[in-house]
Amino acid sequence: MLQVRGLSAGYGAIMALKTATLTVNPGEIVGVLGRNGAGKTTLLNTISGLIKARAGQIFFGEKDITGLPPHEIARQGIAHVPEGRRIFPELTVRENLEVGAYGSWGRRLERLEGVLEVFPALRSRLKQPGGTLSGGEQQMLAIGRGLMGGPQCLLLDEPSLGLAPLIIDGLFAAIEAINRRGVAILLVEQNAVLTLERAKRVYVMQNGMLASEGRAADLRDTDVIRAAYLGLRAPTAEK
Repeated sequence: MLQVRGLSAGYGAIMALKTATLTVNPGEIVGVLGRNGAGKTTLLNTISGLIKARAGQIFFGEKDITGLPPHEIARQGIAHVPEGRRIFPELTVRENLEVGAYGSWGRRLERLEGVLEVFPALRSRLKQPGGTLSGGEQQMLAIGRGLMGGPQCLLLDEPSLGLAPLIIDGLFAAIEAINRRGVAILLVEQNAVLTLERAKRVYVMQNGMLASEGRAADLRDTDVIRAAYLGLRAPTAEK
């Protein structure tokens, strides 16, 4: 479905993403792990067109979408939920969601209902300004806005950031429900445990490069995950 081949991008003289290659197949949850500054957000921003690629190609299905502007990439079926939610605080919850229906206005009511089925807590909040929601509800709203365009692939950047553990559990249950509806998910997360539990495959980033890849089940307890990329203490032998 989504193929990234030798993708490089950066900011000025800084090359933050270097020859990245990855694949997201239909119906998969694929995780991207790594320390802060590893290039994870740059990867998503380049896929969604917010940053221009300096080298490499991005394919969605059979179409080369490299260099397309963000709104055209969204029309192809890729929705990007950025880090930090970035909702419109003065717009109502409903208005925030309807912003996401750009390009498919005729189906907004159908899709609104679909979002409220995944995030029922938003149903009673539709008339509230988005800025009055709790952090967890704002994250639901941000993801729901992405779903309003009817994407085939959802790019999620740090959805658990700043949320309490109980809220995170519910949010990730909703993400899995979205995936069961047939939406492929490319998940960037600092929380390794969550990602390794939910994803089918995982890529590990280091210094702007995708340094390792494998099945999530095979990587859960490896020294590679613990020490080299996430800064966690490697397991020691029991005495």
